[in-house]
Order: sequence, then structure tokens, then C-alpha cells
Amino acid sequence: MKKFLGFMVLVTIVAIASISVSISLSISTSVAVDGQPLFVAYPPAKHETTADRIFLIGTAPPQKPVFVNGKAIENRSPAGHFAPSLPLKIGENTFNLRYEDREVKIQVTRKLNEPEVPAIAGFAKGSLLPALDVARMPGELICFSAIAPPNATVLVKLADKNIPLVARSPVQLPENKAVLVGGNSPEKGAIGKYQGCDKMPSNPSNNRVDLGLPVFQVTVNGKTVTQQGTGKINILSSTQFDVAEVIAEAGVTRTGPSSDFSRLTPLPKGTKAAIVSIDGEWLKLDYGAWIKASEVKIIKDAVPPRSLIRSVSARQVGNWTEVRFPLEIPMPVAVQEEERKFVLTLYNTTAQTDIIRLNDDPVISRLDWQQNSPNELKYTFNLKSAQHWGYKLRYEGTTLVLSLKHPPQKVGKVATEKPLLGIKIVLDPGHGGPEDRGGIGPTGYREKSVALLISKLVKQELVNRGATVIMTREEDVDLDLPPRVETINKEEPAIAISLHYNALPDNGDAINTKGIGAFWFHPQAHSLAMFLHNYLVKKLDRPTYGVFWNNLAMTRPTVAPSVLMELGFMINPVEFEWIVNPVEQKKLAAAIAQGITEWFNSI
Repeated sequence: MKKFLGFMVLVTIVAIASISVSISLSISTSVAVDGQPLFVAYPPAKHETTADRIFLIGTAPPQKPVFVNGKAIENRSPAGHFAPSLPLKIGENTFNLRYEDREVKIQVTRKLNEPEVPAIAGFAKGSLLPALDVARMPGELICFSAIAPPNATVLVKLADKNIPLVARSPVQLPENKAVLVGGNSPEKGAIGKYQGCDKMPSNPSNNRVDLGLPVFQVTVNGKTVTQQGTGKINILSSTQFDVAEVIAEAGVTRTGPSSDFSRLTPLPKGTKAAIVSIDGEWLKLDYGAWIKASEVKIIKDAVPPRSLIRSVSARQVGNWTEVRFPLEIPMPVAVQEEERKFVLTLYNTTAQTDIIRLNDDPVISRLDWQQNSPNELKYTFNLKSAQHWGYKLRYEGTTLVLSLKHPPQKVGKVATEKPLLGIKIVLDPGHGGPEDRGGIGPTGYREKSVALLISKLVKQELVNRGATVIMTREEDVDLDLPPRVETINKEEPAIAISLHYNALPDNGDAINTKGIGAFWFHPQAHSLAMFLHNYLVKKLDRPTYGVFWNNLAMTRPTVAPSVLMELGFMINPVEFEWIVNPVEQKKLAAAIAQGITEWFNSI
């Protein structure tokens, strides 16, 4: 994927025209785009959305009004930009925009965001779950769900059993992105969702058993309709296990069987764990996490991996402290960062430890360990500093190697002209190239362009302060996420910052939402995100959008505190004028560089 904030940037935008907008745009003069007195940048032609409203982003000279379906647009910027939010009905919506004798027609189709509840006996299309083959251990719950008419009787027939499905409480949780548009409350959901669970039967043969496809049955007003499911149900063996061995460099693990579930600590390449459930292409490992089948090699009829551990030792290698955990088999791990603590958990591992070697170290003050349960071993690293600087995990054969990064050694002094001398920083200008243009402003000016411009200005300010600055891109080129992350991993900087400008989902408020936002994922980056956000808001007298914990590609690197900054809203008519003002751009770049400098001086 080439989108950094899928729900935040307008990733579905397509170019309406070939547009060239000067970054020296004056905030006090009217705008004409390609000679058009009325220009609409968003939404694109024949736009489809599930939102209940849409904003229309565009511009026209400020001297005269712009009308939408006969009503004048209010709250335009001094330069004439506009972004009103208008309600959408289900189906096609037409908006006629007019400025003097110029008219633009916009069509937007609002689609349902979930299957429609049938009015008569039957099931909503695509609502029968599980839809893919699943496998469970004997005695484990298997759950079924369907969407059918309200007040129906619904059941599932499987292996001579009738499993009743009961109506679920009609509560619809807000999407994660609701936080970004100022809402985060459950709503009343559609009536007609049914769910039921039953335990898998015992498996005397101890071989994998195929129970076949479930049959769903619904009865309404005396009429009964049956429909066969699409996912086969299997019982796994309780004595013959399949084992997953991670073949990806970092196997992505989650709390459930889809990418909608939250991420857990990635598993280093070579990690092994028994498979205890299967949902389509997702495998549940014996310690509780789920992983995609494409990221592992499956070893058939193997013994569930278990390991002992004895001695642990640490050594300094360059700017890192390596802690080595010799194991019999590469085991699953989890990491938790706390203030002045770094906690490493080894699963399916039992300690026989009598000796740990740890000399005086730049990072670690003491290492403690505790056997939490027979198969869960926890190591707690007490740290000398509240600020974590990064970590890496890998397996060398069957030895787990944890690397903890030393604090950066600054050469510059606070009072000198080069206070960041000795500090390496990675700057990542968001988006780039013809495919990934990012958000769009009222004139059609793209986020990718202003992100690159401001990044170059920030780089120069940082270099002037003595820093070594690496940029992930210095031209308008396509650059996918993995190469950007690889730059951070390769360079191992003191910090990494991705610079963006913001947008909203279709149901956002483009007129009233504005300000600077900061995003972090690992606790080691929280201090930097909070400090930079607060510093820019105060120094530049800008509104705050907020500080967010967010699972983003550019906040996930572990080798350095990595932060993503949203420096303002492209879609806000007034803030857009500030964004493209050259004088304000220079002030912003200087403030970012000075904020970074003062953060280093504060820790």
C-alpha cells in the first residue's frame, strides 16, 4: 500500500485536471485555476462513499458568491476557497455549483456500509459466517453469525447438531477513524444480526476431521429457508500438531484473524509455535496471537515447540547493547516498553537460569526475570534513562538477540551554533509521485508537493544546527512504505520524523477541523511527539488537532523514536492559505528544527 493514513488522506482522489499551482500563492488575492473562475478539487467525478455527508473542496474569486443547489456557500476563506459539508442520502446525490455563469455538476453515490436486512425469509447477501474454512481444537468454541429478518428463528445445522442463533444487541461500534472526526460513541445498529456458538465435538481418532459445510436455516411467519455456508468446519487433532515457522523477516501478529485486529509484537524470522486454530488464511498460534499463513512455513505432525533457557549474557556492540538468550528452539516473544523499563516476554519457555552476566552498561542498570507461568517467562530491564532510543530483535540460529540502543552522543553544545552536531535524523516527506499524491487543497495543490518543500526547508534548518539529515526522498517520485521504513532501519538515526499535511474522511468537517497533529506508536516516541506538537502549537500560535497513538507504517520502526507530524489541513480553506504561504513555511521549518533541538536538550 502507498497510503500512509488511509482514513486520513483522500486516497481515492483522482485528478480532475492537470493542475500547476504556485507555492507563492498570496493569502489575500483571489485564485483562478487553469483560467477557470470556479474550480472543484474534491470529490472526483462519480465518487462513491459510505459516509452520511460529503465536503466539496474548491475555489472561486472571493468577490462574488458561490452557490450549491441554489444556496450560497458560507465561511469562505479570504482568497475565496470553500469546503462546505453537505448531507447525503442513500443512492445518487447531485450537487450543482454555480459562480456567475460558470456551473460545475458533482455526482456522489452513497452506498450502504453493511448488508441490507432482508424483509422476508432469507439471509442478507454475504452475511453467513464463517465464510472461509475454519479449524478448531476439540472442545473449542466455534461461532456462526448471519443477518436475517427481525423476529426470525435462526439456526445452523452441523454434524447432526442444531445450533440456535440468537439476535445480537443492535449496537454498532464506531470505526477507529471516528476519533479523527470528533466522535467515538457506539450507535444503534441494524436489527437482524444473529449469532450462536457451540463447542467442537471430541475427536477420538486424533486425526483431522472434516465436518463439512454448515447449513443455515431461517424461519419467518411459518416460512423456512435454508442456505449452505461457504466455509468448511474442521476439528484438529489434539495429539498431532502442525507447527508454524515464521519465514518473514518480522511476522505480523494480531489479536484476531484479520487485518482489522490490532497488531502485537512482530515475531522474528525463525520463530516456531504450534497452530491451534485456522480461520481461512489466518492461523492462531498456541500463545494466543494470529498470523497470516503466507508469513510462515507449516511443518506437519510436529511436536509443539517448547524450550528451556539457562544463562543470559550481555555485551556492547557499537552503539548497541546486545542481550543474548540461548534457546533450544526459537520461541514467540512480546515486548512492552514502560518508563525506565523494557519488558521482554518469552512464551513456551521455562527457566533453568542460575547466572546472568551484565556489566556496567550505558542503557541497562539491572536485569530481573520472573517465571509468570510454566510457559511464560518475563525479563525486565531496568533502564538508566526514561527515554528509550530503540531496539531490535532477531534470531541467530536458536539464540534470541535483543539489541538496546545507546543514547546518542551529541558533540554540539546547547549554547553553540551547532547544538545538533553528532545527531543523525531521518526526514520522510509524505507521499510522492503520480500514484501517491496525498491530500488535496482547494486549488488542486497536492500534499506530496508541500510535504517535500517543507521537508527540504526543515533539512536545511537542521543542517545549520549541525545535524546529519537523511531524507527518504528528495524528488517527486513514487516511494512505497517498505523502502521508507528500510531507510530508518538502515540508518539507525537518533530520531525519524515523517512530515505530512492532513485531510479527513468524507464525513469530517473541513471548515472547522484544523491544526497540528502528532502521531506515535512505540512509547519511546511519545515524548518526542508530545513535545513537538506542543512546541509548534505554542511557537506558531496554531490550533491543535491533537496527539494520537496510531498504528502507522512510519511510526512502527523500533530502531529509533519515530513520529509522524500532520502540519495542518489541506482541505481547510483558511488553513490552506497558511500552508502555502512562503513566509509561514519558513517559520514552520525553523520552528520544527528548533523544537527538535530543544527536545534533545530537555532529555
